[in-house]
Parts: sequence; C-alpha cells; structure tokens
Amino acid sequence: MHVMLIHQAFISPKEAGGTRHLELGQRFVREGNNFTIVASNLSYHSGKQVEPPADGIEQYDGVRVRRAWTFAALHRSYVWRVVSFLSFMVSSVWTALWVRNVDLVMGTSPPIFQLLSAWLVSVIKRVPFVLEVRDLWPEFAIDIGLLKNPALIWFARKLEMFLYNRSTHIVVNSPAYREYLIHKGVPEAKVSFVPNGVDTSLFTETIDGSHLRREFNLDGKFVVTYAGAIGMANDLDVVLDAADRLRDSHDVQFLIVGDGKERTRLEKRTQDMGLSNVTFTGPRPKAEMPQFLAMSDACLATLQDIPMFKTTYPNKVFDYMAAARPTILGIDGVIRDVVEKADGGIVVPPGNADALAHAVAELAHDRNRAIEMGRSARAYVQQHFDRDQQAIEFRDTIQQVAMKGAA
Repeated sequence: MHVMLIHQAFISPKEAGGTRHLELGQRFVREGNNFTIVASNLSYHSGKQVEPPADGIEQYDGVRVRRAWTFAALHRSYVWRVVSFLSFMVSSVWTALWVRNVDLVMGTSPPIFQLLSAWLVSVIKRVPFVLEVRDLWPEFAIDIGLLKNPALIWFARKLEMFLYNRSTHIVVNSPAYREYLIHKGVPEAKVSFVPNGVDTSLFTETIDGSHLRREFNLDGKFVVTYAGAIGMANDLDVVLDAADRLRDSHDVQFLIVGDGKERTRLEKRTQDMGLSNVTFTGPRPKAEMPQFLAMSDACLATLQDIPMFKTTYPNKVFDYMAAARPTILGIDGVIRDVVEKADGGIVVPPGNADALAHAVAELAHDRNRAIEMGRSARAYVQQHFDRDQQAIEFRDTIQQVAMKGAA
C-alpha cells in the first residue's frame, strides 16, 4: 500500500518540533508499505529554506519526503502567512501528481488550505481522501482573535464543512475533536480517534543531558523547561511573569527551547524586565529533545485561556511524560485529565502567573516528589499513549479506508 500525506508543516528530525507523522510513517513502512510526504521547502517555525538532497527526495528510514515550493512570507504578517499557505496549496498539487501508484491521499489540518490540495489530488488520482484534524480550524483562529471578519468566518466555516463532507474518512488526535465533529453532523462511523502520543523508546534513564547544563550554565539549578513553538497561542508571557515572581529564588532557572513569531518580542521583554532566571536556547533539533528533557527537573506547557484550547492534546506534554519529568500544566480540558490520571504533575489555571510560580517553587523545594511524579507519568504514557500502539490503530484505519476505496 502507498499512502501520500500532504503536510506543509512537516518536521524532520533535523528540525525543531513534533515528528508524529514521521514516526507513524516509519512504522507503516516497516510493515512493507510505502509512505510519501509532500512538504514545504521552508521550515514552518523559522521560515528558512530546507535544502533537499541532489535527487530532490529525502529519506528517513523508508519514508520519502518531496519538497514543494512555498512563498517565503510565513512570518511577515497574518496576511502574508495566508499567501504562503496558498502558494503551497498550489505547488503541492503539482508535486503530488508526480508521485506514482498512490492508494490513498491524506491531508492534515492546520493549515486548512493544504486539505484542498489533498482532496483535489485524491480526485485526480481517484483514490480515497483521509482528513486528519490536529487542531480545530477555524474555531481556534476565531477564539484567539486572528479571524474577526464576519464574511471570512462564514467562508472558513463553509470551507471546513465542505472538506468534512468530501473526505472519505476523518482521523482526529483528541477525543474532544471527535465530539466536535459529531456535533457538526459528521457521522460517527466516519471519525476515528488515534491520539497524540510518544515514542517512549526515545526517552530512557540512560540519556545524559549534563553537557547541556554546562552549555547554558545551569549546574546546581532546578531547571524548568518549556520546549515547543513560541507563538501567540502558547502564552509564554505568563512564564515570564512567573519568573519575575521567582527572581529571588536563585536555584530556579526557566529554559525556553524553541522558536516562533513571539520569540523576539519575548526575549526583549525578558531583557526589559531584567530576568536573569530565563534562558532562551533558540531552535534545537527534535533529535536533541531527549537530552534537553533529561537535564530538566520539571517541564512546562501553557496555552491561552480560551474555550477551544480545552480540546487539544499537545505533543510536548507526552514527550515530558515519556522523559519521566513532571509537567506543570497551564492548560485546562482533556490534557488536564491525562496529567491528573497519571499523577504526573501539577495543574494550574491558564494565564495565572501566581499559581504557576507557586507550582514551580513547590517542586523545587520537594525534588523527591517531582521525581515520583515523573516516574508515574512515564508509566502512564507507556500504557496508554505509546506510539507503537497508535501506529497499529493508524495502519488499521488507513487500510480499511483504502480497501473500501478499492472496492
């Protein structure tokens, strides 16, 4: 079987960010199948050019990646960001049409525009179209205030339903997304839940991150790490406010690992506030994340306090848990249920700097409790959110859809 995924924001191991699709694809290939990803030639987080090999096709343990040209305007403004999305929407169709013997085309959202590409390619190739929902667009954009124009909101919602209706099948990575789709009128049998999770084998007790402590002058510190995108939705201002409250706790250091549109502003705000207890590392490859988490004592996950963010399963939280680190979670909703059931951290109200600072201080003063929470978290994700099990669910879903399409 040959599955093709169209995904502008695909992350390779050389880049920073989540590698869910690569990990699922690699397991799919190990069973004798083919998996091709049509991705942007620009890094989604940094906007920098990704240089392909001489033959134009990257290989990652059997997963093939073809790059499609994208207009370099991701981080200029929201309007130019849309222009960049539209350029990939067009170029990805052309690139995808050169991929031979495809049995199924898969599109993932956000951004939603690449779903149109996947649907069109599936129509041309006359194969099933699987739509994956990773975030609820346009609802997230509306709630966060990025999409305000009533006409654009109307059009976005019409486009959303058009794609749901044209898809052969829909895969979601959060149980709340399934409920949302069914409430929208999508038949239950058309929606499969394959949760976010983690390759737990990447995070073991033998991993040594001490060289990173030396690199960032963190020896003797209680290190609290945020690893992920630095965008408007992530609400990292609350982390700086919590650091401000803990500026006299000289043994506590906040480490922010990643990149995004808000990084420059946040770095300047850190300097303006005179916060010596916050360190920005810049973007680091996904392959280094096990070492960064191994040298951390606790980890952070935050999002803005808006209703739709209660529905999401952030990748980073599963990485933290697999690395046996306690999570200080400033997110409500379904991911809160996971952390609490695992006894894997401390949950604080989103946007509450006082509560966040208190949670950090609590773990810094009781490090044995932090260690126990981390162990409990790892045991829980090994049982419920291991990537190998999800790969089986993903494979079974894809094969069933492909067989129906062939029939």
